[in-house]
Amino acid sequence: MPYRSQFVIIEDNLIDQFVTKKLLKKGLDINPACIANNGKEGIDWLIKNQTANPLIILLDIQMPIMNGFEFLEEFDKLPEDVKARTEIFVLSSTLDTDEIKKVKANKYVSDFWNKPFRLEILTNTFLQV
Repeated sequence: MPYRSQFVIIEDNLIDQFVTKKLLKKGLDINPACIANNGKEGIDWLIKNQTANPLIILLDIQMPIMNGFEFLEEFDKLPEDVKARTEIFVLSSTLDTDEIKKVKANKYVSDFWNKPFRLEILTNTFLQV
């Protein structure tokens, strides 16, 4: 049975995009609905694609144009129904403890994963029975 949520990757690094896409395919047998190169592209996609399907966003922090924190500020302005059906997981290689605390304190962030994240984290999170 296909996974019911659409995944959106918001990541500027092409290698990280590739790895995340491969992990989604291997672990959940899905392709992402969108790969955005920065937070602005991610917000623009969300505004244009307000579908009935729940969304899972895999969000990087450090990106050009609009970083992950700026994305979260803009996400807060979206309609309540979009926010209610969206889960955000931050993927980052940051070691900055203040940055990690800020991410974990955000009400829209479900979890923080260090990059590169492992396939087991993905399957344990999204294939729970």
